Amino acid sequence: MTAYLIAMAIVALIYMLLTIGLNLQYGYTGLANFGHVGSFAIGAYITALITTNGGFAYVSLPASVLGAALVAWPVALLSKRLRTDYFAIATLAASETLRLAIIEEDWITNGVHGITSIPNMSVALGLDVDPNILILTLLIAANLLAVALITRMVKSPFGRTIEAIRDDEDAVRALGKEPATFKVKVFVIGAGLAGLAGAFYAHYFSYISPEQFLPLITFYVWMAMILGGTGSILGAVAGSLVLVLFLEGSRFVRDILPGVTEVEMASVRLFVVGMALVLLTLLRPQGLMGDFRKR
Repeated sequence: MTAYLIAMAIVALIYMLLTIGLNLQYGYTGLANFGHVGSFAIGAYITALITTNGGFAYVSLPASVLGAALVAWPVALLSKRLRTDYFAIATLAASETLRLAIIEEDWITNGVHGITSIPNMSVALGLDVDPNILILTLLIAANLLAVALITRMVKSPFGRTIEAIRDDEDAVRALGKEPATFKVKVFVIGAGLAGLAGAFYAHYFSYISPEQFLPLITFYVWMAMILGGTGSILGAVAGSLVLVLFLEGSRFVRDILPGVTEVEMASVRLFVVGMALVLLTLLRPQGLMGDFRKR
């Protein structure tokens, strides 16, 4: 039971990093990113390629953050020319293009077969400790650092500017500030957090393939953000925990639906999570950690 709870905590903390990054992009700045999983994939593949070729996590973790941020930069530049809805479509297209590139460039990524034997975190850091406890500890530290960083950022003049961009971009431009510059910075930071989440994901599961980075992951992260409350750091934390509880808890639905097959169970789980999201949107549209004065 302890091992299962640790596994749930690790998955929840990986989603938390992803949600914190997306919340910065959309919740605070209004950048609708439907391709968040692309940065997640980049981080996972960079770490996998470095550590399976003898590198250590001391190199692969920062490389994953930097690589995801650099790849996100040209995509972020599209925000200068595209409105919110078109930008969302462009990010989705970019992430799918990246996934197809991973499949086709099998000389480096091993294509659809994926990368196996990725060393766990203990081996990657050269430490003789329980790998699950180590990655759990590092994920807690990474999330605390991310929360502290984003909290400091949103309470600074930079944070007030990006919130103003979210609310009225034209007004910000009229005051002499260029919204595109702020948008690019925010998008790159969010992508870097997703890249770090991907690095932890690769070390924990020890195997990655293109089929693990479908658009569904992005929409899970959107669910977590909406569940917790957009534009709320605590909301990103709470939403991630609730999402994983729903995803894992729905596994036990089969106990009360014995006639459901394993294949059908996947659809039932999505239905349960979807209905929970719909009910929460109706009963508490501002999210779990949104403004309690609003109804």
